[in-house]
Amino acid sequence: MTAGPVAPAWYAVCRHCRRSKVNRPRGLCWACYYTPGVKDLHPPTSKYARRGVGNLTGVRPLPRRATAARPGSAEKLAVLINRARRGEALWHPNDAETPTC
Repeated sequence: MTAGPVAPAWYAVCRHCRRSKVNRPRGLCWACYYTPGVKDLHPPTSKYARRGVGNLTGVRPLPRRATAARPGSAEKLAVLINRARRGEALWHPNDAETPTC
């Protein structure tokens, strides 16, 4: 990796290359932030970063089985909580749907 000029001492420097000025999230410089695999090495530093069971927006395994619980019911909410805890996708293609008029 070729690094640019060394950042002045009063700048925050990149957590990865320790040379360039920080200008991207996670305390990284532009080059390191967009280098594949580097973001995985450095966790988010923002207090607003997602926490908990995750936002579940990636590719997650499908739930073991569909549920007949109606959307919005207490039973369906319990199913969603259990799926989130297991790291599964929240929605199964064969889950019960809201009836249309």
